Amino acid sequence: MQQKTVLNENTRVHKPIIFFDGVCGLCNSFVNIIYKSDKNKLFRYSPLQGETARKYLPELPEHPEEWSIVYYDEIGIYMESDATLRILERLGGTWSFLAYFRIIPKNIRDFVYRIVAKYRYSIFGKYDSCRIPGEEEKDRFLP
Repeated sequence: MQQKTVLNENTRVHKPIIFFDGVCGLCNSFVNIIYKSDKNKLFRYSPLQGETARKYLPELPEHPEEWSIVYYDEIGIYMESDATLRILERLGGTWSFLAYFRIIPKNIRDFVYRIVAKYRYSIFGKYDSCRIPGEEEKDRFLP
């Protein structure tokens, strides 16, 4: 998946979207934490396997181990460690402190990110299907 940094008027989103692997235990846990901490309801969420991802993102790599969390906001698309740090920064509060990990060079951050991504199913588990949002979540989860 190629990283885009600037969007034109036709591809901009009004509210940031966090794209995540809908069957990944680690990814779902991360989304749960962000969802519960997002008191201002800033973010929307969508599985990488869903319609919204197909609409906004480039085609995914064939192997899910190569997938990345993707953060899509008013400015552009962020992947891997940049996506995670940008999400935490935008979330604010004590979470924004973790964004200071940006001082670590991107190639090192992304190397560690890729190792975790490669083994995330075996360590954190894999669901049989994407999560189905509950009634109280439906307004913030996209197909």
